[in-house]
Amino acid sequence: MIHVCSLAKLHDTVATTGARHVITLINGGTVLTRPSNVDPTNHLFLGINDIAEEIEGLVAPGEAHMLELFEFVRAWPRQTPLVIHCYAGISRSTAAAYATLCALLPDRDEMELAQRLRHASPTATPNPRIVSLADAALQREGRMVAAIHSIGRGADAFEGEPFSLPVA
Repeated sequence: MIHVCSLAKLHDTVATTGARHVITLINGGTVLTRPSNVDPTNHLFLGINDIAEEIEGLVAPGEAHMLELFEFVRAWPRQTPLVIHCYAGISRSTAAAYATLCALLPDRDEMELAQRLRHASPTATPNPRIVSLADAALQREGRMVAAIHSIGRGADAFEGEPFSLPVA
């Protein structure tokens, strides 16, 4: 199971779910305390800004970030849940969760997985750059991008509610 949340709900989500693996997608300078029950080797920190285009002084998601993400999720043993979070739990984390589903379920339809995301989170607005990079890395030929475009922007919110996505 994949659980998605905001930074503010990270510790509660990890405690409630029993997760032992965490992916963090936040600005590099953001203060973060890793949950005590998550071993440092089970925590992937991607210091990226929530931007869709290169902006001087900010860190745009890149190909190397996608490679790290996919290496981490493919090594995740799945005995315990995985928590993916960003600052608000709306953009970077939902894009990473969608990319993770697509990576771990290579034979599943991108549209089905995007609709599963929308059903789980009405506020999910996946970062388009992350989705595009994941689409290219997974050789999905634009289908991931089209599927996320089809579900549209999520409802406006300051912070998303935690949600879960089964990996099946």
